[in-house]
Amino acid sequence: MSSESLINNWNTVSQQVAQACTQAEHADTEKVTLLAVSKTKPAAMIATLAKQGQHDFGENYLQEAIEKITVLKDDTDCAEIVWHYIGSIQRNKTRDIAEHFDWVQTVERDIIAKRLNEQRPEDMSPLNVLIQVNIDAEDSKSGCQPDELSTLINTIKSYERLQLRGLMIIPAKENTDAFKRTQQLFDTIKQQHPELSAWDTLSMGMSDDMVDAIANGSTMVRVGTAIFGARG
Repeated sequence: MSSESLINNWNTVSQQVAQACTQAEHADTEKVTLLAVSKTKPAAMIATLAKQGQHDFGENYLQEAIEKITVLKDDTDCAEIVWHYIGSIQRNKTRDIAEHFDWVQTVERDIIAKRLNEQRPEDMSPLNVLIQVNIDAEDSKSGCQPDELSTLINTIKSYERLQLRGLMIIPAKENTDAFKRTQQLFDTIKQQHPELSAWDTLSMGMSDDMVDAIANGSTMVRVGTAIFGARG
């Protein structure tokens, strides 16, 4: 894909996000983050978008991500990049995640949160984390169950090197109300836990359903294909 096509795609998606915010009366463009999912895509494409003003990038594959983070760290055009880890987390990968990323969106159990907390370098700001919820109870997907959230929240909020920000979901394709149910869950937690001062992020919606997600309260949409093209 040419740089021109990439930039055109990004501009189109950015406009779609803005339009979706306008259509959703409660939404504010300034409060909906476009996360460009750059897995399998080269560092040069990330740098091109960073130069255009795209700040947030999501990566699924750890070693590939670390290589890109390392390559781009001295590029002044990429100085404001915020790196999000959105892949599955194995215990032996937590140190690298804690040392290289600004956000982790896929925390689903205490042992992972505990390790991220212990391994987050003290000279870095606390690691922003989202709890991944298996909102449709699918065997094929990761995430804690909704009835497990309270216990996990009470544990994570005690970790000084983590900043609990909200929830992330990947709904079932055939489910039409997952976004609404997750928004209700998010709001309920906010009411029940007023001590969570940074509880402000609901990551849901991708290339095909981001408009519906924003209409139902999403504050962050994860878009890969519509920006970068098909994986490969």
